[in-house]
Amino acid sequence: MDVEVITFGCRLNMAESEMIFRVAEASGLTNTVIFNSCAVTAEAVAQTRQTIRRVKRERPDAKIVVTGCAAQTEPATFAAMPEVDRVVGNGMKTSPETWIETKQYFDFGAQEKIRVGDLESIRETALHLADGFDGRVRAFVQVQNGCDHRCTFCIIPYGRGQSRSVPMGEIIAQVRRLVEKEYREIVLTGVDLTAWGIDLPGRPRLGVLVRAILKHVPELPRLRLSSIDSIEADCDLLTALAEEERLMPHLHLSLQAGDDLILKRMKRRHLRTDAIKFCEQIRRLRPGVIFGADLIAGFPTETEEQFRRSEFLIEDCGLTFLHVFPFSPRPGTPAARMPQVGRKTAKDRARRLREKGEIALRHHLESEVGCRRRVLVERKHGRSEDYTEVRFAQAETPGSILDVTIAGHDGRRLIAAFR
Repeated sequence: MDVEVITFGCRLNMAESEMIFRVAEASGLTNTVIFNSCAVTAEAVAQTRQTIRRVKRERPDAKIVVTGCAAQTEPATFAAMPEVDRVVGNGMKTSPETWIETKQYFDFGAQEKIRVGDLESIRETALHLADGFDGRVRAFVQVQNGCDHRCTFCIIPYGRGQSRSVPMGEIIAQVRRLVEKEYREIVLTGVDLTAWGIDLPGRPRLGVLVRAILKHVPELPRLRLSSIDSIEADCDLLTALAEEERLMPHLHLSLQAGDDLILKRMKRRHLRTDAIKFCEQIRRLRPGVIFGADLIAGFPTETEEQFRRSEFLIEDCGLTFLHVFPFSPRPGTPAARMPQVGRKTAKDRARRLREKGEIALRHHLESEVGCRRRVLVERKHGRSEDYTEVRFAQAETPGSILDVTIAGHDGRRLIAAFR
C-alpha cells in the first residue's frame, strides 16, 4: 500500500481521513503512513505517539506524517520524534497542494519539517468531497468545522479554529452523490455541529439544513447526527425529530458534567436542569429516542458530592451510550491552571461513571428483547435506528435494511433472531 491513513478521535476526523487518503494518494506519495491525530486528552496524544513508534518498528522504511488536532496544537512534540518525517497542520491536511508539497519535501528536502499554519485567519471551510467510504454502508459528511466557544477544559478550538460552515447547497449535493453511490445512511459531523449556519448569510440553523436534506434527497433512507450541544438545538431541529422518521432517534449530547458549579467552571452554557428538560422534551416529541453523552470525571475542584450529581445525571437524563473521560489538563487551557483533584481520583471517578453506563446499557438491551427493529447491515452486524449494535445469526447483505426480531443480547450488543 502506497498511502495508509491511521485515524484517531472523532467522526469528523474519520470524514477528513477519507479525503486525506485520496489527495495524498493522488500526489504520488509512496510508502507513507499518515496519522490523523486527536488532541482532546493527553491520553489521545500519547496513544498517537505510541502507535507511531509501533508502526515505525513494523515498517522501518515508511515515511511518517502526522496531522490532525494534536499536530496543530503540539507540532514540536511530534517533530522531535525521530520516527516522524513531517508534521502538517489541521488547516491544510485535506488540500492536494499540501501532499504534492510533502512529496517534494521527501524527494528534495527543500522545506521545513513542520508545516503548520494559523487557523485564526481561516473564515470558511470547504466540503471534503470524498466520493465514498470504502467498506462502509454509512458515510460521514462534514458540514461545519471549528468552535467559537472556549470551554475551559478544551484544547480543540486551538486545533480547529473558528466556527465555519459549509453552504447548504454543497452539502445537499454531496449527500445526493453519496446516495447515488448506494450509501444508506449519512452522518452529519462537525466540531460544534449545532453551530452550523451562524456564519452563513441569513444565519440558518441546523434544523433547516436537516429538513432541506430530507426534502431534496428523498431517496436517502437514513440521516443521523453526530454529537450536538443541546442548548443550541433549534425549533426546526426539534420539529424534524418529531416528524421525520428518516432522521434517526439517537442523539449524542455534549453534557460534560451534572453539577451546576462545575458546569460554570467549565464555561458550559447549560445547567443541570437544562439537560434534564431537554431529554424529557425530546422523549415527548420522539418516543423511543436514545441518548448518548460525553462526561468528564475529576474536573478541577470537583468534590465527591459534585461528582455524584454527574452519576445521577445518567439516570435523570436516561443516558444509554456514554463517552467518559477522566479530566486531562491540556496546556494553555484555563482548567489546567485550576486546583486539580488528582489523577488517581479522576480515573477512579471515570471508572465509576463507566460502570453506571454499563448498567444503563444493559437495561436498554434487556428492554429490546422481543422487539422488532429495523437494522442497517454493515458486515456481520448492523445498527438499529437508535444506534444500538445488532449481531446477526447468519451473514446478511451489507447495505440492506432488515426488519428483525431481537432474540437476546450479550451485554454489549443485541442479537437478532435467525430469520
